[in-house]
Amino acid sequence: MSTQPPTPPSSEPCSSPSRSVRIATRYSALAMWQAEHVANLLSNAGVATEIVPLISSGDTDMRPIDATRQVGVFTKRIQQALIDNEADIAVHSLKDLPTEVDSRLTLIAVPPREVVNDCLVSPARWTLDSLPAGACIGTGSRRRAAQLKNRRPDLNIQPIRGNLQTRLEKLQTGDFDAIMLASAGLMRLKMDSVPRVELSLVEMMPAPGQGALAIEVRSDATEIQAATQCLNDLATRAAVTAERSLLANLNGGCLAPIAGYAQILEGHLRLDALVLSVDGSKRLEDSRSIRFDENHWQTCAERIAAEATENLASRGARELIAEVRL
Repeated sequence: MSTQPPTPPSSEPCSSPSRSVRIATRYSALAMWQAEHVANLLSNAGVATEIVPLISSGDTDMRPIDATRQVGVFTKRIQQALIDNEADIAVHSLKDLPTEVDSRLTLIAVPPREVVNDCLVSPARWTLDSLPAGACIGTGSRRRAAQLKNRRPDLNIQPIRGNLQTRLEKLQTGDFDAIMLASAGLMRLKMDSVPRVELSLVEMMPAPGQGALAIEVRSDATEIQAATQCLNDLATRAAVTAERSLLANLNGGCLAPIAGYAQILEGHLRLDALVLSVDGSKRLEDSRSIRFDENHWQTCAERIAAEATENLASRGARELIAEVRL
């Protein structure tokens, strides 16, 4: 299953469109940073831009994400702005972008990605192993919650919502003993003073696409595509395509406890995948590598994801994922 149209990374420079490129993004501080980062990349390539901030349903509905039972709560409004020609490109956190393809839109570019790790934020700078028994940990992610329960079933895992600053405030007011966050967000906003411990990929495997940005355009906007496709990074695009293909193959959506991380190492594409039960008691892992051919990067990415999917499914992964829908 193809999770995104084949858009090979381009070595050609960005072409300058006849007008400034309108960049749609969410109104949060982190989303605005991401849009400004893309604007700077385009500016360096000689492309003028303007930012169009919007409010998504995920910014206003503070119920736990799994309670909403909706797909794309952080992306639909931004995508609709493209479809309605209110903007020319959309910038998303790739991990928030559903794997289902809307034929009206094209994922044109994935720039080089940031650190993929999660971190544990607490005033005491606890590690996963030093957290006291019964400590209350806040996370809005079933993937993180399941991995925490698998490693530390004695912890009290509770849902948390809100933007990055809101979550940090809830920690400061004592609602939680610690919270889980993506390291990339703290780094992007230069929150160096936030007390945290970065977790290894063995301790906490990231979500598919974590740390990467997605740049979407209308499928018929050839001028805008030519102005933005040069932002594509081959290694990142191939890696996240493998991760997102795994997610799509397993029909996991954004709610299932599925983790995956791919990278190109010494001419090989490696994919590490993880599926857990919601309560963390069951854990299925798969790790594999194939020779990477940059001229057939999408085929390589989809092939390794298909092989990982087959192995995980044969061991009961789909049954674990089905628990989410009960």
